[in-house]
Amino acid sequence: SLPAKLINGGIAGLIGVTCVFPIDLAKTRLQNQQNGQRMYTSMSDCLIKTIRSEGYFGMYRGAAVNLTLVTPEKAIKLAANDFFRHHLSKDGKKLTLLREMLAGCGAGTCQVIVTTPMEMLKIQLQDAGRIAAQKKLMAAQAHLSSSSAARAAEPAVETRPTATQITRELLRSKGIAGLYKGLGATLLRDVPFSIVYFPLFANLNKLGQKDPSVKAPFYVSFLSGCVAGSTAAVAVNPCDVIKTRLQSLQRGVNEDTYSGILDCTKKIWQKEGPMAFLKGAYCRALVIAPLFGIAQVVYFIGIAEFLLDMLPKHRA
Repeated sequence: SLPAKLINGGIAGLIGVTCVFPIDLAKTRLQNQQNGQRMYTSMSDCLIKTIRSEGYFGMYRGAAVNLTLVTPEKAIKLAANDFFRHHLSKDGKKLTLLREMLAGCGAGTCQVIVTTPMEMLKIQLQDAGRIAAQKKLMAAQAHLSSSSAARAAEPAVETRPTATQITRELLRSKGIAGLYKGLGATLLRDVPFSIVYFPLFANLNKLGQKDPSVKAPFYVSFLSGCVAGSTAAVAVNPCDVIKTRLQSLQRGVNEDTYSGILDCTKKIWQKEGPMAFLKGAYCRALVIAPLFGIAQVVYFIGIAEFLLDMLPKHRA
């Protein structure tokens, strides 16, 4: 049922985000740093420096936004894919690869309603620590005294915005469109992702089914979700880099600004080279693989069905 799909998607999203959010923070910071202003050399270096400068919970900057909105986002994505697959199937016959891709396309298009503002807010919070650390480093390099450098860094830490403050400011200055900055880039990432992910998962999962009428074992669903998720994540990583750059409202010292998708693509290619489009690719794969593996296991277990079945008994 649709309520069960929505609950399953939400539970999967909450569990997955909690497990992998620090890696997602590292991905955002690695993608946003530009040549000449590098703060981090790798994912592990980013996480270590984040803990040292911002504490353990610094790795979870922006997690509240994700945990709040990931439930509707994942619920829409998974439920929409099932909806489109159902309506594209003819008399219960097996879907062709093209129809599976169309179903994924529909799911990716639907989810951006929630994904775009969620990513927009999350990126500002995740990247605030990098910008503050960069300003502190630049102050030290300018041979300021230790007391002056500390004072220069303090405002950046104290004035780090909250999701509520960012939302209010964007709504006040730009209206609802402010929360949908980077919508085109989000579509450019999420639609191809879903086109790759859902058909690939469905076909990998079928390999573990001994009979078409019987579910594959849960470990097959988990591994299929991991493989399909990481493959799709790496495939669309260039689009994710562009989206991250376009949605960042604040820039570090001497970092480029962009007017749109084409301008961003051109500047990254010319100034940072083609390999810049793969920044954070392994982080994204590490985030997406368990996220979607967990999602498929939750679907397999059917937690929502169990909860919904218990409601009438509880009322009785």
